[in-house]
Amino acid sequence: MNLDTDSTLLTFALVDAETDQVVAGYEDLGASPELNLNDLDLKRFSLIARVNPKHPDADSVESVVFESNFGNRTENVAPYALFGDLKGDFRGRSLSVGDFAIKATAYTQDRGRGDAIATLDLEYTVSPSGTLELDIRSLDGSGNNLSDPSLGQVNTNYSRNTETNYADSISEQVEGPDPRFISNRIYSDQGVNLFSENGVTQWAGYWGQFLDHTIGLRQEGTEDAPITFDTGDPLEEFQNDFGSIRFQRSQPAPGTGETGPREQVNVLSSFIDGWAIYGGSEERLEWLREGPVDGDLSNNGARLLLEDGFLPTAEARGDASSAPTMDLFGRLMGTPDQRIIAGDVRANQSLPLTTIHTLFAREHNRIVDELPDFLGEETKFQIARKVVGAEQQYITYKEFLPSQGIDLDAYEGYDATVDPSITNEFATVGFRAHSMIHGEIEIETEADRFSAEQLESFEAQGIEVELVGDEVEIAVPLNVAIGQPALVEEIGIDLLASALAGEAQYKNDEQIDNQLRSVLFQVPSNPDGKLDGPDLPESFSTVVDLGALDVQRGRDHGIPLYNDLREAYGLERINSFTDITGEATEEFPNAPDIDPLDPLNDPDILRFDTLLDNEGNVIPDPDAEGAPDAVEGIRATTLAARLKAIYGDVDNIDAFVGMVSEEHLAGSEFGELQSALWTDQFSALRDGDRFFYENDADLANIEQRFGISYQRSLSDIIADNSLVEPGDLQGNVFKVAEGPEAGFAFPGSNGAIG
Repeated sequence: MNLDTDSTLLTFALVDAETDQVVAGYEDLGASPELNLNDLDLKRFSLIARVNPKHPDADSVESVVFESNFGNRTENVAPYALFGDLKGDFRGRSLSVGDFAIKATAYTQDRGRGDAIATLDLEYTVSPSGTLELDIRSLDGSGNNLSDPSLGQVNTNYSRNTETNYADSISEQVEGPDPRFISNRIYSDQGVNLFSENGVTQWAGYWGQFLDHTIGLRQEGTEDAPITFDTGDPLEEFQNDFGSIRFQRSQPAPGTGETGPREQVNVLSSFIDGWAIYGGSEERLEWLREGPVDGDLSNNGARLLLEDGFLPTAEARGDASSAPTMDLFGRLMGTPDQRIIAGDVRANQSLPLTTIHTLFAREHNRIVDELPDFLGEETKFQIARKVVGAEQQYITYKEFLPSQGIDLDAYEGYDATVDPSITNEFATVGFRAHSMIHGEIEIETEADRFSAEQLESFEAQGIEVELVGDEVEIAVPLNVAIGQPALVEEIGIDLLASALAGEAQYKNDEQIDNQLRSVLFQVPSNPDGKLDGPDLPESFSTVVDLGALDVQRGRDHGIPLYNDLREAYGLERINSFTDITGEATEEFPNAPDIDPLDPLNDPDILRFDTLLDNEGNVIPDPDAEGAPDAVEGIRATTLAARLKAIYGDVDNIDAFVGMVSEEHLAGSEFGELQSALWTDQFSALRDGDRFFYENDADLANIEQRFGISYQRSLSDIIADNSLVEPGDLQGNVFKVAEGPEAGFAFPGSNGAIG
């Protein structure tokens, strides 16, 4: 040791925070130790400042103040630990690679007061343990399964758990009630919003969309099969200048649909692997990374290309026409050069979706910036990509699925016999949870967050703005949030993330908001009209019905009917319509305001008579200030009666319609069939992925060497990559906060990116 005379009062010792013991050979570290990970098998470490009992000032030490790379800390009781302890149980940190400096000062009074009687400075270096070799997953999903490398790969067929259901056993769609006719009688919510009975937030529906854009995308075809639109339907509220609802069948997989059953192709990899951020080809990835676009990834930087912290537009590299292709939606179709570029082509689809893309692009760069300089750019990129993919898996399995009421069996390790491919049944029926999507994003913040010009611009785009004292309330209708990526920067990620965490999503039932059920991706024909609520039909003259498309897509893909699909997934067949819905009757009421001769075509069958809160109490005035959210609505007729009138027999019900009509399982957002479909698919995605976070040894190695962990909540990701401060949001943003701490602090506006 080479210490000042008065510093011999203190010495540093290295502690294994797992065993709470001083590491043998490291009882006195000296002033400049070299710590090598090859010699130290520590998951978590701490340092203690020891007082030399033989020093004449030993009894005068009442506190020790630490100053270090890890922050400052004051210890008033021995052992004086760098990260603190609880009766000898030491708090610890990962021993990460790099150079570190620690200073400990002994004081004669508690809390760092009195005289400073000894100071000890320590510098140490943690060196890497040998060459860093990572097992990297491919961009296109190939090679995950070493025995069958194509499992889950890009451009492979959706797998099936059932036999196909085509009218000719080959390709022809089965007939059934017109999908728009079904939609007008089953999905129409009449402007009444029902919310999650389990307090699941809007984050869930959009995280589900983000996952969907990570694991599945059908190959589109060119065969037109338009859906009938009946202008004479008494329950039709909308005008449709198209005359029908456009529908094109999916492209049949090569070699199918002629002599054997038609199959469909998934153009994405089937793994939760960060596809939406990085894409599935080297060409797209090179454009997304910092550095030149010259066909050589080896000269690209580790960071992803961002513009002032936001996703790059097609013009970011100068020539918008050479940027990767992206799907265009809504207003963006008129300004295609303003499309943002991301790994998945659908990143411009909705404001919350673009927000998630931006958060994880920032998260990638945050991880890169924490890695030491001695690592090469490619190594840093691959570490960050691996961690981001694991974070998305961790959030999905630890937060998202439990919030939905999905409880998987315990993980038993990677199983090479499990096919992780996305099934046709899951993609076409099970993962279509469009009922969850809220009709607007409601934001509250300080009024001076935006200028008068900004608020006027919002209003000109159809966003509702209301000043209330020193606060402003902003409501972004769903159809305004579609195809408007620039709004992410204009509003701010902090406000959008807080809004999604602050309100329950819509109940996952048979009702679908009219913005999805009738005017999906459409541009209003009346720019001055209302873009949400009962006046919505007056603002649009064309119809795209997502619920009707869901029904027709099931027929297009040859999905079995409802009862057959239940049976294939190990569930009992249903014998009555009330068995599906849990209601008391499947008959129309003998009521004076319901046409007894033709009730199915009487608009009054959809009328809501009573709304109930989560305690089963009647809500007398749902629009009153402070009124609770409605989670159940009682209509003039039961859902079971309308289903029976449409289908006649339970064995005739389309799988999607039956699934969303089911009574929910206790504590779940789903009925039996949807729960079974999710359980099957997410088990396969976990068990059949060699790179699942609990099976990937690289992740523990990365944490040990560099102190970077994938075990982070979505709330952590938001706080680290926006103006949201830790603690501003609830720990689990998928569930609405409860209790007196439920309110959110307004994120600041100190000039940093939102």
